[in-house]
Amino acid sequence: MSLGTLLWILTSIMCGVFLYISFKVKDTAQSSFSSYAIGGKNFPLYLILFTQLSTIMGVGNFIGHAGKGYEIGLPWMAFILGEQGSKIIFALFFAGLAGRFKYITFPEMIDDLVVKDKVTRALGGILASMIMIAWVGGQGKAFGNIFNIITGANPIPIILIFSAIFIIYTTLGGIHSVVWTDLVQGILVIIFGGAFYIYAFSPVHWNLAEIGVRLAEVGKGELWTFGGSNKIELVTKFITGCIGILATQAYWQRCFSAKDSKTAKNGMLFSGIVAIIMVMLTALVGMVILTLNQGLKPDDAIPWFMLNYVPVWISAMIFVLILAAGMSSADSSLNSASILIVNDLIKPFKKNVTDNQLVKYAKWLTALIGIFGALAGIYGSSILGLFSKAYAISGGGLVPVLLVGLLWKDRPDEEFEMGKNNSKITPWGSRVGIVVGALLTQITALGPNRVITALVVSTISIIIVSIFTRNSKA
Repeated sequence: MSLGTLLWILTSIMCGVFLYISFKVKDTAQSSFSSYAIGGKNFPLYLILFTQLSTIMGVGNFIGHAGKGYEIGLPWMAFILGEQGSKIIFALFFAGLAGRFKYITFPEMIDDLVVKDKVTRALGGILASMIMIAWVGGQGKAFGNIFNIITGANPIPIILIFSAIFIIYTTLGGIHSVVWTDLVQGILVIIFGGAFYIYAFSPVHWNLAEIGVRLAEVGKGELWTFGGSNKIELVTKFITGCIGILATQAYWQRCFSAKDSKTAKNGMLFSGIVAIIMVMLTALVGMVILTLNQGLKPDDAIPWFMLNYVPVWISAMIFVLILAAGMSSADSSLNSASILIVNDLIKPFKKNVTDNQLVKYAKWLTALIGIFGALAGIYGSSILGLFSKAYAISGGGLVPVLLVGLLWKDRPDEEFEMGKNNSKITPWGSRVGIVVGALLTQITALGPNRVITALVVSTISIIIVSIFTRNSKA
């Protein structure tokens, strides 16, 4: 049996299993908007742990980061430390806080605790959804690359097919579909991920020092050093990855859906520790592949490795790993993006909307966002390029409001409580800060440190505008 045929069989089996799970949970999921969005805040640690891990370990973390390791080498570790290390920061400083509350989105949390302003909430929903749409596009793009290289299929129909699959089973069961399929996917990621790394490092005899020697032999020795790297660019990569994660609804949503604060914190912490190890290993695998073939496009490194270097059964194992990771991130992202738009753009502005209507809106938006995600996958230049751009825009706009809002308290001695605003940020301060931060991250004239500049200017804008609009009505 050819590898291409085997890939289609495995895809059909896994998709069938996930659709079955979604049909089983759809009635519970659609019983209320809270159940559809956060599972009624009842999920135990094992579900939170595996859904966080599965969401983190998307196909970008296997295809995309391997490609960046292939292209950039060790300097890419700065982005990984920011992107993946921020999950540990999130767990230590934010997950426990989120787990105390029953919010549905983190823009809703900002609106309730920091600044009572529907416009800020809507802007937050728009920016946060960008990351989720980029994630959906990245998963589809990666599957398109794999099938194109291995089977010769046109990647565009492949992206559309997978996007349709993501849409169907996420629409049916909301967050319930996501967490239960993630349980299966997370177990597969752990089992097949471990086996994959053991095999992938065999060309260098499981010796990291040998990677540097092999890279030097093929004229790529500079990729095994940080010496020639621009320090500002390294810092910017770290900060871009970090702020993007802090603005990612999927992680906040899991914490809001955890049964308590401790469950939210531990689920995020343990999954973050596993993820940072696995993603750094994946980037190193990209460097190993570079020692074998120097003529590949970065995102084609893993598919080429599957097709040309490993036995069929190992390739099938790698594909199951990537399929599980990609489908998990895609369903999480679709659900999170649709919930963001319903909860933060529709609900605050549509009076007397019913619970059933909110669920219907979420289902329709899941389909619509899936289509936008597919287009992003078709036209995006690279998988990690999609993620990095979305991280910068969303994080640059939202993270300053989040951090300043939580630290600049109106009543410093009081704990945050649902329904009670406790921040000195004003509506105009938050609005200006969000717009300024998001826009500055995209002005290339600011150079490689534009993300840092955006964060600083946004923070200053929030504070100054808030001081001068303290007594103004928004």
